[in-house]
Amino acid sequence: MVLESGSEGLIFVQSKQQGGGRVPGEFGGRSGSWRNLAVLTVLLALTFSVPLYELGRFSAASELYSYMFLIPFLSGSLVWLQRGRLPSYSGPSRGPALVLAAGGLGAMAAYGLARAAGGLWAEEDALALRMTALLLLFAGGCGWFLGRATVRALAVPLGLLIFLVPLPLFLLGGVQTLLQQGSALAADGFFRLCGADFSREGLLFHLPTITLRIAPECSGIHSSLVLFISSVVAGHLFLRSPWRQALLVLAVLPLALLRNGFRVFVLGELCTHVGPQMIDSPLHHRGGPLFFALSLIPFFLLLFFLRKSERSLTASPAP
Repeated sequence: MVLESGSEGLIFVQSKQQGGGRVPGEFGGRSGSWRNLAVLTVLLALTFSVPLYELGRFSAASELYSYMFLIPFLSGSLVWLQRGRLPSYSGPSRGPALVLAAGGLGAMAAYGLARAAGGLWAEEDALALRMTALLLLFAGGCGWFLGRATVRALAVPLGLLIFLVPLPLFLLGGVQTLLQQGSALAADGFFRLCGADFSREGLLFHLPTITLRIAPECSGIHSSLVLFISSVVAGHLFLRSPWRQALLVLAVLPLALLRNGFRVFVLGELCTHVGPQMIDSPLHHRGGPLFFALSLIPFFLLLFFLRKSERSLTASPAP
């Protein structure tokens, strides 16, 4: 390659070094910035090795949080897919980075003070505080080394890491109650639509052969969290419009309630027309994946509609 004199020649050489794109350097920024972030990540992993080990052990033993093992790989894969489309490096975002880092240190201080005071921490609450501290410190490092523009472009992959934080017990109870009450309303609607002989008292459904109660463990919170994560990833990969992405995510709650209400309805009808022993059938104890798969049908139909409408809008000629 011949280096020509003048500004045009310099621009030509620079574009050749960057592979013809407008993204300078590795991963949309200086490779040194990514190396520094990698070093910080290793240091944080070593510092928080005990909480990370406890989180792995906790999630392995928990049906609710079994998805946690996939979150780092999912986040990293999305970053890798975006590596050629990241904006130019614009320098560190020191102010927000310091605020995030201060929040992480504050979360660690809160955990230390509570432990020193002899507070009775549930395992979820203790892990939630320590993992929040880790993620805030990591987010601060991303802002410091990668810059605001790159962090904004990676908002979804980085935001997915929040699912490494277990829900504190008070929040978990609130979410379960919401899903229980909403599922009861949905099941009530299904029973009424089919003209079933039943009466309802809150979460209790009195059927001719059995009384069903929607317990917290039957709230469908695990499937709802997985569907929520799926909606965030699918919107990020297949949709460009922020409001369409938000609509796909917001659709998760009604889909989750309808799915769980339909499951209660099916079990109730089976107990009524087949026998009350159906409450102990595999459909009740291990039928979650089946009903989750059913909820994916309207989910993918909505995604298809939103993507098609977005493409139609993009393809339509300007007036």
